[in-house]
Amino acid sequence: MESLGVVVNPIAGMGGRVGLKGTDGKLEEARRRGAEPRAPDRAREALEALHRRTPELTVYTAANVMGERAVQDAGYEPVVVYDLATPAESKTAAEPATAEESKTNPATAKESRTTPETAETTAADTRAAVEAFLEHDVDLVLFVGGDGTAVDVAQVLEKASDDATPMLGVPAGVKIYSSVFAVTPADAGRIVAEFDRVADREVNDIDEEAYREGEVRTELRAVVPVPVASDVQSSKQVSSGNVDSLAAGFAREIDANRTYVFGPGGTVGAIERELGIDTSPLGVDVWRDGELLARDASESEILEVLEEPVTIVVSPIGGQGFLFGRGNHQLSPAVIRRADEIEVVASGTKLDGIDALRVDTDDRDLDDELRGWIQVRTGRFTTRLVKVV
Repeated sequence: MESLGVVVNPIAGMGGRVGLKGTDGKLEEARRRGAEPRAPDRAREALEALHRRTPELTVYTAANVMGERAVQDAGYEPVVVYDLATPAESKTAAEPATAEESKTNPATAKESRTTPETAETTAADTRAAVEAFLEHDVDLVLFVGGDGTAVDVAQVLEKASDDATPMLGVPAGVKIYSSVFAVTPADAGRIVAEFDRVADREVNDIDEEAYREGEVRTELRAVVPVPVASDVQSSKQVSSGNVDSLAAGFAREIDANRTYVFGPGGTVGAIERELGIDTSPLGVDVWRDGELLARDASESEILEVLEEPVTIVVSPIGGQGFLFGRGNHQLSPAVIRRADEIEVVASGTKLDGIDALRVDTDDRDLDDELRGWIQVRTGRFTTRLVKVV
């Protein structure tokens, strides 16, 4: 591979830790709650892993927080082909600008002050950047974001040619239902450097407003070529089978002296219902000795009510196996480190469709601590030993 297009959605995932389950239409609310960007750091991590393997790669990107900064920080000299600071009708540059030119160009002066916290990028910006990459015949588009960003990239690639340019995602959004993402940012960098073939994968998206109300409505939006690698995640399975006996067994062993942090999902929700909790199906609830301390809580709200000892109860995402880092960003490293116990629950049917468990917390040291063999409760009295990789 000789050239790569890189586009970053700088606000992707900002709604996660503050309990908004996404950023679509909720950016100002996320900022008001103190949300911090995560996409730029994850972009840099992916590109650093790539630079260690292929430092001579030509990298086309969008100006400033949409890619240029991360590309520079990783050690590449970016070729900027799309600039947010120019008018919408002429945002795609006819000729690429080098990193040094983009610094001195008056048209980019305003944009140079943009930060991920103040970025006002849109789906149209993502699509225009990808269109610019295609004008320069990139070999692959690497994007950083969630399912919404994946849809924007895929739609441009599908329209451009019958022989679509392949794409790969660095996971940074709250919802990751598509099978076009690497497992971790570092995996994405390695895959880009080493892949030698592609296969068609699904791009899915969900209705965020319905998601915030506890309902998952998924829709297949595109089928696109993606590098073939073991570290590209599967599509998420929405249902996982009957877990009533599992819930009954868990509830029978509740410790009244413990604080329980219940993650999102149907399996954990069944346990909460068994305990009589008014659950938030896709949120995080904190409960202790019959009292609901926080419902559908953000990271800060969880930390505020935690009283040790603490048990976090999570179920892996069906088809992907993630325990942390997908759809439950409220369970941040700070929250996880407060817990002395992590209970993983899943039906045997769900585990049968998972090759391994995974974590992606934004904290490499914590990820390493969480890896290894763990017992997963599968029924009233049964457990299964599964490895976190």
